[in-house]
Amino acid sequence: MIRKKMMAMLLAGGQGSRLGVLTANVAKPAVAFGGKYRIIDFPLSNCINSGIDTVGVLTQYQPLRLNSHIGIGIPWDLDRNNGGVTVLPPYEKSDSSEWYSGTANAIYQNLSYIESYNPEYVLILSGDHIYKMDYEVMLDFHKENQADVTLAAMPVPMEEASRFGIVITDENRKILEFEEKPENPRSNLASMGIYIFTWSVLRDALIAKKDQNNCDFGKHIIPYCHEGGKRLFAYEYNGYWKDVGTLGSYWEANMELVDLIPEFNLYEEYWKIYTRTDNVEPQYVSSESITEKSIIGEGAEIFGEVYHSVIGAGVTIGKGTVVRDSIIMKDTRIGENCSINKAIIAEDCEIGDDVQMGIGEEAKSKLNEEIYAFGLVTIGENSYIPSKVQIGKNTAIAGITEKEDYPDGVLAGGEYIIKAGEGK
Repeated sequence: MIRKKMMAMLLAGGQGSRLGVLTANVAKPAVAFGGKYRIIDFPLSNCINSGIDTVGVLTQYQPLRLNSHIGIGIPWDLDRNNGGVTVLPPYEKSDSSEWYSGTANAIYQNLSYIESYNPEYVLILSGDHIYKMDYEVMLDFHKENQADVTLAAMPVPMEEASRFGIVITDENRKILEFEEKPENPRSNLASMGIYIFTWSVLRDALIAKKDQNNCDFGKHIIPYCHEGGKRLFAYEYNGYWKDVGTLGSYWEANMELVDLIPEFNLYEEYWKIYTRTDNVEPQYVSSESITEKSIIGEGAEIFGEVYHSVIGAGVTIGKGTVVRDSIIMKDTRIGENCSINKAIIAEDCEIGDDVQMGIGEEAKSKLNEEIYAFGLVTIGENSYIPSKVQIGKNTAIAGITEKEDYPDGVLAGGEYIIKAGEGK
């Protein structure tokens, strides 16, 4: 087998619990984004655009949607005989059977897969960020500096630095110190969770730390390499990068796509974002409908009004319905004469007629005030909302709901309805 210069290991096993009901039944990297994509499409497209043709995708939580989306990698030109894309769930070994516990442990459990390609370099990626990056340029930086480990890092506002792993470097970007979420940060250069390792260095570090509980790159492997005298460098990235880990950041990143001059351009010829697409009919926009500053997916049928929103494929919006500042995912059907304001509605939902979402004043969520904030209405996939109900802000709904679930036809701000078997 031809030795690979660099292969990628894409960590896509996370639940993404801060996305609440959106990830009750689906892994965060498989959540829809931008009307036609899923979050994992971005790092996968970056790989093929950067000339990387061997990618291991490590799955764990709710992998079904992710597995069927990736398939054999055709949309990303990753259906290769030598390399290509391989989905790597945890599996039973002869001496043990264990889930992935920590980002580095997941890679350790797949050492034999990496070994089969004997690469010079291994790129470690997260499956839940929205960005475009040429990993080839980062590899050139790694080689120029004769680095053992290179971290991609980007400047963040100083007041936010304590939320990240922070690197302190010299004038040549050699890392002098690494601090995981420091209380009083001494630098604003934050690790992006993107690493290039010289393969022998990564292998030795993973084996050395194999008994570490919840072994993680930021907390264990990077400090181990640093303390062991390895050459660590920070590759500074200044492009668009978004961790869509909260409902607020997820909503914001989608809304930025419909700005007049979007900060993140999905349509650049030289750096395409690829995705799996089903063969569906074109969108239909009726003569009475109005659409302004919105993304409308294939096969959508619009009979109402849509303003500053992202509408997925196969969505139906009924006559007299007005949708504003909202994300409506694939195959959801919204009835007639509804008012939908600042809502995130997941896939395959059905909304009755005369439904009002996003009414009244903001109130703190009684389910989880850290997750259900930002003034949003969040509805999990396969949910049903009956006709003639009103739904306030910072609310969450999951499952098939009935009229009786809404006292006086209202779900007040901060309230929630989670049906049995649906996640929080």
